[in-house]
Amino acid sequence: MAFENKLSITKTVALAKQELQFRFSRSGGPGGQNVNTRDTKVEVIFDVANSPSLGPRQRSRIIRNLKGRLDADGKLRVVASEERTQGNNRDLAVDKLKTMLAEALRPDPAPRRPTKPTRGSTRRRLESKRVHGRLKRQRSFIGDE
Repeated sequence: MAFENKLSITKTVALAKQELQFRFSRSGGPGGQNVNTRDTKVEVIFDVANSPSLGPRQRSRIIRNLKGRLDADGKLRVVASEERTQGNNRDLAVDKLKTMLAEALRPDPAPRRPTKPTRGSTRRRLESKRVHGRLKRQRSFIGDE
């Protein structure tokens, strides 16, 4: 396959453009005379569950991270109708899909391991508390004046 037929998601993941299905329908909103006559709303459908471009780990990561966006068949649907032309909406929908998949494939951050404060930091903290306490004691009223 030529490079033009691939949709690059990350450095290691590229989808064949044939895996994307496009559906067009009439869009609401601005568009002048086009709004009632042209199918400018674009829906991109990507079958995550059956994609040959994804490995099993990538597939499971996407399914886990996008489970609220997938339908019962494991298909991801992205809709774009912000622009006035079908071409612009198509590009916008594909960009949204790429961003969504790249975000889902991003590795989870390493869990934070709680650490014990160093001896020096504990000593400095207690010393600053002592100094602050001395300062407050000096401010107090002393004697019967």
